[in-house]
Amino acid sequence: MRSLLACATALTICALAAPATAATGTVVYGYAWADGTSTLRVTPVTATAHGKRYRLERLPGAKELKLDYSAADFRRVTAACDLKETEGKVALDAKGLGKTRCTPKDLAFVLSLGPAPVRIAYEGGKAVMVNEFLPDGSSTRSATGTVKRVDDHTVQFGGLRLGYTWMLGFNRVTARCADPWLHGKPVHADKHGLGTKACTDKDFTRALKPLANPVRVRVDYDPLSNQLLNVWEVFGDA
Repeated sequence: MRSLLACATALTICALAAPATAATGTVVYGYAWADGTSTLRVTPVTATAHGKRYRLERLPGAKELKLDYSAADFRRVTAACDLKETEGKVALDAKGLGKTRCTPKDLAFVLSLGPAPVRIAYEGGKAVMVNEFLPDGSSTRSATGTVKRVDDHTVQFGGLRLGYTWMLGFNRVTARCADPWLHGKPVHADKHGLGTKACTDKDFTRALKPLANPVRVRVDYDPLSNQLLNVWEVFGDA
């Protein structure tokens, strides 16, 4: 039975498509995050083919999936399995999907680098086939609100669950990066009360851990990958 989600055009791939065959299972596109040993999480998006790349859009109402990839067939867009980047050489099939044959261990390596754009065929709670692909462009949104720690790499920002990596920029109003949240006088705040002292993702994790309640921040994030890119500690009503 066809999925109730209709494709906008003939070239748009439904993120929650009905299973094509027993061999491939249900197919989703999205940015995968590491979620423990041999487990990933992904929020499905819609993917539209543009040449050898895919343009992604949010899928309203899509719910996060957690999948075991310990026995998955993993195919990379890189020429070799252990590369961090394509280095100018890509390995794509006719549909623009990665074709370099790799292992679940290689997928763990890729996910350790940050969210990965992938096509996943899965059955039940297990990923059967995972293909990297090249996304067409990216997007960034800025917003002010409150964050609350979920774990050492994830926060809740309003109704969004955002992950972060070593690439996060954390801007503090405090004297030192290691200070508790809003500790002391705001010695590194601009005229709007936003932090100006450059700190790291580890400083952000350390500052959030003791807090029982959400705290006010300014953020930049990617709404497709749900990646937190920059955080500004806020002093006052900024």
